[in-house]
Amino acid sequence: MIREKDISVQNFLVSKEFLETIKILDGKIYNLSYHQKRYEDVLKSLGAEEAQRIEDHISPPEFGLYKCRFVYTKTDINVNYFEYKKREITTIKLVFENEIEYKHKSTNRKALDALFQKREDADEILIIKNLYVTDTSIANIAFYTQEGVWITPKKPLLKGTTRARLLDEGKIFEADIKVNELRKFSKVALLNAMTGFNILQRYEFLI
Repeated sequence: MIREKDISVQNFLVSKEFLETIKILDGKIYNLSYHQKRYEDVLKSLGAEEAQRIEDHISPPEFGLYKCRFVYTKTDINVNYFEYKKREITTIKLVFENEIEYKHKSTNRKALDALFQKREDADEILIIKNLYVTDTSIANIAFYTQEGVWITPKKPLLKGTTRARLLDEGKIFEADIKVNELRKFSKVALLNAMTGFNILQRYEFLI
């Protein structure tokens, strides 16, 4: 017998549309090489022999902060631009889910959206898988340790482009982080393409 949750996970995994969310500020495209690499890696996993250059498909607005939504399949590309306004996050609800998978950045967010609906009065969720910290619904996460370094989960749901860049630059480090260790960290940062390395000025984890 297949449960409703199992169906959701299965549908999520077979999505044929993928995307890159790319920051554009006053006509400048950010982190392009990391978006290009992830795009190429996904196409390779789909059996595509070659990838196009993302920048050939982007005509960035000259002024303002925009989110470029680069949606692609094995054969097609569609690009749209949306003005971006940062969402304030101060409360984060812990949500436990052991079955969720989000290896590739997909347009099918049903599983993530279902978990986000469990946030109650919180601004965001932190997904706990098999008692280990993974990601929020919109970003990777990092914690400041007593040793004075920033660490990020070794096994996130999605390996984000900002996360990849900061790892390469030696500004953050991978580690297994258990849910019962959250109280020992003094700072929290959210990492995604639009906000970069966003240290939360105040935050609270809710159970």
